[in-house]
Amino acid sequence: MPQASTMPSSISPDSYAFLQRWIHISSGIVLDAHKSYLLESRLAPVIEREGMRSIDDLCMHLRQGTPGLSRKVVEAMTTHETLFFRDTTPFEILRKTIVPQLLVTRPRGHKINIWSAAASSGQEAYSLAMILIECGVAPGEVSILGTDLSEKVLERARLATYGKFEVSRGLPADYLARYFQLHHDANGLPEYQLRDIIRQMVRFEPLDLRANFRGRGPFDIIFCRNVLIYFDTKTKEDILREMRSVMSRGSFLLLGAAETIGSVEGFQRVHMDDAIAYVSK
Repeated sequence: MPQASTMPSSISPDSYAFLQRWIHISSGIVLDAHKSYLLESRLAPVIEREGMRSIDDLCMHLRQGTPGLSRKVVEAMTTHETLFFRDTTPFEILRKTIVPQLLVTRPRGHKINIWSAAASSGQEAYSLAMILIECGVAPGEVSILGTDLSEKVLERARLATYGKFEVSRGLPADYLARYFQLHHDANGLPEYQLRDIIRQMVRFEPLDLRANFRGRGPFDIIFCRNVLIYFDTKTKEDILREMRSVMSRGSFLLLGAAETIGSVEGFQRVHMDDAIAYVSK
């Protein structure tokens, strides 16, 4: 059994520089000079599970190409917190403005195609599905794709089972009653399973956002929220250009509150209540 980690409280400059380069190459994430705390907190569980002694030890194994370790480190660094209906406003403008507009402008019988990029454990994608149902759109008239670099969190997303704490954060009580079934796990603790009507609207696939998106879409709505901030400017703009290439004219891109499209062309910035959306030209 692995022994408890004896990882020191600080990272050597050589190890930090190596991990900065390695993580950027492996995932596109940029770590500045003041993120050693993030490395320590995210990598400590990996070090402990693998029976290693320190971050220096981890770096040595990464250099040696220890099987399976690369994926574990990438997943530790790219697994981010999420919750149902995060930030509320984007989902409100989806319900009040975007979906009604698409129902008018898209041809009769057109299936609304939505992409939840960096979907993590699925709460955003399933929130989108619930909103579409609330807007009166039939399940068969919607296709939602959730993607993430981490296969581990996608496995959780596909299960669509959440603990009491997870459903208490952002999820309206009436949605919990309508769209979830209460079960109990092996320890007798409550867990909530999404009903099939919602689960069947969403599919999950692993995807590195730095990849070519050819063959996907065209999407009517893309949620790419709170992920571009982790990339350098060139990578972020390359991702946005790829996204524009898989959007129909008049489709909607929603980013995190602190994110913008920068100098990327092909979008019109539109104010919707207290939020900004980008409409493809």
